[in-house]
Amino acid sequence: MHRHLVHTRALDFWLARGAIAVVAALQLLVVNDLSVGPRWLAPGLELALLVPLSAATAWNQHRARRATTDQHWQLIGHHRRLIRRAALVLTVLVTAMNTVALGGLVRALLAGKAGSAPTLLLDALNIWATNVIVFALWFWSTDRGGPALRSFRTERGADFLFPQMTLEARTGETPFVPGFVDYLFVSFTNATAFSPTDTLPLTARAKLLMMAEASISLLTVALVAARAVNILS
Repeated sequence: MHRHLVHTRALDFWLARGAIAVVAALQLLVVNDLSVGPRWLAPGLELALLVPLSAATAWNQHRARRATTDQHWQLIGHHRRLIRRAALVLTVLVTAMNTVALGGLVRALLAGKAGSAPTLLLDALNIWATNVIVFALWFWSTDRGGPALRSFRTERGADFLFPQMTLEARTGETPFVPGFVDYLFVSFTNATAFSPTDTLPLTARAKLLMMAEASISLLTVALVAARAVNILS
């Protein structure tokens, strides 16, 4: 069981790390001054947390492959919980920085900076894309206890109901374990439709996360549409 835990969705951890790197790049590409402090502060902090977090995850997985006793597994489980908490702190940081950027965008548009209209629209698209990635990370890191424990949680403990779960219940197929791409798709569809599509939130936590993402996305799109028709000029 433990070795299955180590090798389940190993690629997902790399995809999540890559998502953080993409977010850092998007933050550096923001044209207007929408962040707190210098432009490099947010991505710098995120990458400074990402590097040791990635090293700690790789180290713990290496120890798990060599574990032979219950004491080893208890220590590995303890480290995994610490790593997950650090990952959640990183996700909170990314979320906060993107929310600050959205607040700066709102202030800039309400101030009627007509000369900066094209760049503000580009920044709005940047914030929207970052929002999609950020909430994909939230969904991936919280559903059924996170990526490390997801294979061992039943549908009763699931935060999201994927279509594959209903299919496997009828056909008796191997239990479906969603990966990072699945959560990225959920985040994208929620940000574009402002509501669940094929995947339903089951818990209060999942519903609140989807409400927060849809609200941010709706506000961003509304601001872009308003500026496009020159309502806020």
